Amino acid sequence: MNSPACLSNPYQIGRELAPPTLLSPKQASEALSISPRKLWTMTASGEITCVRLGRSVRYSVAELHRLVSASSEGGAKCAT
Repeated sequence: MNSPACLSNPYQIGRELAPPTLLSPKQASEALSISPRKLWTMTASGEITCVRLGRSVRYSVAELHRLVSASSEGGAKCAT
């Protein structure tokens, strides 16, 4: 039985792609359910870090997970 090409060569670019590790500001703000303006404010204050690739700004998925984890561990209680 032959394995699919995407499994035999992990570096091959095909139809099945790994989840992105970097998100655009729009994608990151949507993932956090906040406005892009709030994301920029959090970035400027150092609350969240960004990655600059040339003139492009990207946010690490791992950093977004860290932010959510830190907020849920000791953050304010959500109103119900």
